[in-house]
Amino acid sequence: MASAIMSSAAAMAAVAAPLKTSNGNGSSSSGNVVSAFTGLKSTAQFPSSMKTNNAGAEWERKTTSNGGRVRCMQVWPPYNNPKFETLSYLPRLTQEQLLKEVEYLLKNKWVPCLEFDEDGIIKRKYGSTPGYYDGRYWVMWKLPMFGCTEASQVLNEVNECAKAYPKAFIRVIGFDNVRQVQCISFIVHKPEYN
Repeated sequence: MASAIMSSAAAMAAVAAPLKTSNGNGSSSSGNVVSAFTGLKSTAQFPSSMKTNNAGAEWERKTTSNGGRVRCMQVWPPYNNPKFETLSYLPRLTQEQLLKEVEYLLKNKWVPCLEFDEDGIIKRKYGSTPGYYDGRYWVMWKLPMFGCTEASQVLNEVNECAKAYPKAFIRVIGFDNVRQVQCISFIVHKPEYN
């Protein structure tokens, strides 16, 4: 403890003591100038200065850049090609893939429910505050499928809904009736665009 106090006092005395400096013409002057901290590392070790000397090639070899990948990026065309929610950026799912998704839903003991909407886009129509009529809720197809145990039952209902409303978007929702929340939602049918 005593050595820490003494070293702290010595450091304060060194800062407060006048420092002898020399100006360009050989004479020296005295003032309260604080010298630079001597523990700093050389700037030659920093990346910005490494590029100026021979180590620059080594530095550039060790670093990565995404600059070459910028030309590969594409923008999804937004016209007449809307995207909605989970899985909507993938190509249309086959019947087997849909069966696997619904089996996952049933395996987690979620209650499947079908909803459909001709527009399919969330919009605020009847006010600016969230509520039942703010466009998030679609029309429910029949009732939630309580007690459903097979994915084929859900797909039969999807096909029946698609026959009744061919120009509608249809989605499957999985509700957890214990936590009382919606756990999964994905589009299973999209109308054909002209």
